[in-house]
Amino acid sequence: MVQFLKSVAEAKWFQNFIIGVILFAGVLVGVQTYPELEREYHGVLHLLDQIILWIFVAEIVIKMGAEGKQPWRYFYDPWNVFDFIIVAVCFMPLDAQYVTVLRLARLLRVLKLVNALPELRIIVSALLKSIPSMFYISLLLFILFYLYAVLATFMFSTNDPVHFENLQLSFLSLFRVATLEDWTDIMYINMYGCMNYGYDGNPACTPETSHAFGWGAAAFFSSFVLVATMVILNLFIGVIMNGMDEAREELKTELKDAAREAIEAGEADQTEILTQRLGDLAEQLMALQRDLQKAKEPKG
Repeated sequence: MVQFLKSVAEAKWFQNFIIGVILFAGVLVGVQTYPELEREYHGVLHLLDQIILWIFVAEIVIKMGAEGKQPWRYFYDPWNVFDFIIVAVCFMPLDAQYVTVLRLARLLRVLKLVNALPELRIIVSALLKSIPSMFYISLLLFILFYLYAVLATFMFSTNDPVHFENLQLSFLSLFRVATLEDWTDIMYINMYGCMNYGYDGNPACTPETSHAFGWGAAAFFSSFVLVATMVILNLFIGVIMNGMDEAREELKTELKDAAREAIEAGEADQTEILTQRLGDLAEQLMALQRDLQKAKEPKG
């Protein structure tokens, strides 16, 4: 029975079937966002939802049964724990006020694709492995944003209060600049003065407050884009790519270990079969020896 469950859990058709069910579950959640369809086909949608839920329960049972006498080994894999939690939440006795939690759990079923598709597992594993390095890069980026935001507030708050009136607005405007979203407009406002570019009669800009910073503003924004966007943000890409390489190597190691365990298990099964056959042969030889002894005994 254990061998049968293991063969089912590892079968390609079973994995493809689960992927199809996950995709269908995602479509079903999307359909439930339309109130008119939810009201009209509530019974059918609820039935399909229950069928999907019990299919996922069957998947867990099969995978736990494939572990034989050690079903707790199923929880050694963090992705299995994630799948188990999603299914368990759907069985919680939630009141109507917690229906959003139940809908979220149903929506999270789509994330089971991460566990079902090795390629997605590599990407997610790479992101998780990159978190420590990304934290320090984020800290460096925050320091850069803070320095430029303070400087921008001191320099441009009078001329450009829409973008740099205070520190928090400066942070937001610099984030826009870092994403290259019309960042040249912000630069030109401070290069030529708010009366000459961008404000178009906005009462926040007056001849007294308008001040052109010329090439100083150009140097400020160009240096920020160069450092923040083209250097530091690209460090994130480098860290993630490095994490993907490590995740691929780990996946290859897992596959090699799984193949070696399968070979060892197969050899162990063959050894057990041979031992059993040798034991049967030994019993047959002993029976023959007893028969021969009885045949040699003189008859009364």
